[in-house]
Amino acid sequence: MRERRRHWLAASGAILLGLAGCADPQLSSLDRELATIRANPGTPKPLELPEVPSYEATPYQQGDRRSPFRPQLPEPEAAPVGDAGLAPDADRPREPLEAYPLEELELVGVLAMGGQTNALIQAPDGEVHRLQVGRHMGRDHGRIVSITGSSVQLVELVPTGGGGWVERNTRIALDN
Repeated sequence: MRERRRHWLAASGAILLGLAGCADPQLSSLDRELATIRANPGTPKPLELPEVPSYEATPYQQGDRRSPFRPQLPEPEAAPVGDAGLAPDADRPREPLEAYPLEELELVGVLAMGGQTNALIQAPDGEVHRLQVGRHMGRDHGRIVSITGSSVQLVELVPTGGGGWVERNTRIALDN
C-alpha cells in the first residue's frame, strides 16, 4: 500500500508541476488592465463620414433661344412675299386692346343690344372692354370682322419680313 501511495504522490506532483508551467506570470497585470477598461470604457471613436463632393451649379445659357414648345417662324427665303398694299394705316389711332397679344385677351361674353352684337373682351389687367365689328385688338393689327354667340373672328395683318403684309384669320372663342 505504501507503493500505491508513492505512485499517487508522484502522479499528483507531476500534475501540479504541469499546471504550474501553464501559469503566466503577467496574468495578474492583465486582469488589472481589464478591470480598469470595464470600469471606464471611455468614449467610442467617432465614425468617419465619407467626403461629400462639392456641387457647382451649371448656368443655363439657352434662355434667349427659341422655346422648343412654340412653332418655328418660316425661314426668310420661304416666307410669303405678301402685298405692300395691305399695310396697316400708320395714322390710325391705336385702340387700348392693341397693346396686348391676342393670347393674353379673353372673350368673356357676347352682348346683343338694339340689333348690335358686342364682344366683351377682358384685358390682362382685369378690365372688360366692349367691342363691335370693325374695332381693333391684338398687336398684329387685328380687326374684328364678325361676332357670333360664342366667338369673335379677326383678320390680322402680319408682316412677311420682305416689306409685304399678309392677312391671317384668327378666332377667339368663349371658354366653357
